[in-house]
Amino acid sequence: MKVYCGIDWAEKHHDIALVDEAGTVIAQRRIAESPQGYEELLTLLAEAGDSAEAPVPVAIETPRGLLVAQLRASGRRVFAINPLSASRYRDRHSVSRKKSDRQDAVVLANILRTDMALHRSLPADSHQAQAIALLARGHQDAVWRIHRVGNELRSLLREYHPAFLTLFAGQEGGITCREARAVLKVAPTPAAARLLSIAELRAVLKSCGRIYHLQAWAERLHAGFQVDQLRQPTFIEEAMGQQALALLAVLDAACQAAADLHQATVTAFRDHPDHDIVTSFPGLGELTGARLFAEIGDDRTRFADARALKAYAGAAPITRASGRSRAVVHRRVKNRRLAAVGYIWAFASLTASPGARVHYDRRKEHGDRHSAALRNLYNRFLSCLFHCLTTRQPYSEHFAFPTTDPGGSTAPRPPRTAAAVDAQSR
Repeated sequence: MKVYCGIDWAEKHHDIALVDEAGTVIAQRRIAESPQGYEELLTLLAEAGDSAEAPVPVAIETPRGLLVAQLRASGRRVFAINPLSASRYRDRHSVSRKKSDRQDAVVLANILRTDMALHRSLPADSHQAQAIALLARGHQDAVWRIHRVGNELRSLLREYHPAFLTLFAGQEGGITCREARAVLKVAPTPAAARLLSIAELRAVLKSCGRIYHLQAWAERLHAGFQVDQLRQPTFIEEAMGQQALALLAVLDAACQAAADLHQATVTAFRDHPDHDIVTSFPGLGELTGARLFAEIGDDRTRFADARALKAYAGAAPITRASGRSRAVVHRRVKNRRLAAVGYIWAFASLTASPGARVHYDRRKEHGDRHSAALRNLYNRFLSCLFHCLTTRQPYSEHFAFPTTDPGGSTAPRPPRTAAAVDAQSR
């Protein structure tokens, strides 16, 4: 008898439901988020026929957490069901829109009973790959936090300290760079900035690690702070200065966290066997390679073929057809982290790979816009990546982008192989 398990999770407890292949609920229980609760779950599964040879599959609405980690470590298949999908399935069981934790667990179990083939179980990535994913995602979150807090600080400075924004407008990173953050600490208001001497500004820049052109920087900042500008009333200006310092403290912490996670991510990725293959691709450095690897993992059975990987990354287009209407559009439902790093990868490859540049230019000539051409290039790179990771070989520019001479004939090259065909597939 086949049994399916559904778990409706919460912060302090979890509702468990087991159903058989006929849809009959054979067991229900609420367990705590504790070792004792997990033992109760294992006992419940064992009583229903769970075994090492045929473990009971589990459906739950989250891919993370201690309970999920324990279930994955036990070797069973765990399905993370999107809460929106679970909500739609709930309507199949009741039109009155009633809801309870116990019933939600039953719904999740029935999803596996009726449509398990349509859902993807969590990948069997190694612990090393999962650690790299945590670090890479943490670093990306820290970078996004820097942008968010930087935008808040920029909006605030625009209201009372526009000269500061002007002075750092052309600097890489803008007001989030180390020089801007160091100067803002001692010049949070226009009044405080006017009192700083060139020597003081030079000392501040030197303390933050600036080495070159110190005198020129100090003189430029000093001159910029002396320019007349519109001012807020004194009390309001001081209050805004205090608010800017508070945001600056958050920004400093985010920048430090990003720097620490950057180093930790790169160090962890270097120790993984896939490091050399991933970083052999043009446009992929150690950090962007780690971000890419974090989303695809090292479970090679996760994607049946390159098409599945490209669909997951959002690089493959989708067709919407109904009657006489037919449109091919880019995919909106995707792994957004993977899509974000893919854009960076494709853009960076334009200067690192002659073949990528030619491919991009050809797509532009055919009418693609910049983003569409990059997406098409990313789509092609993913085919190469899937093949290289599967066959354990580094990237080859020759097979990825076969060259042609000015007359249009194909340049001499070795006989075509499966690697070349797969690398050229879109």
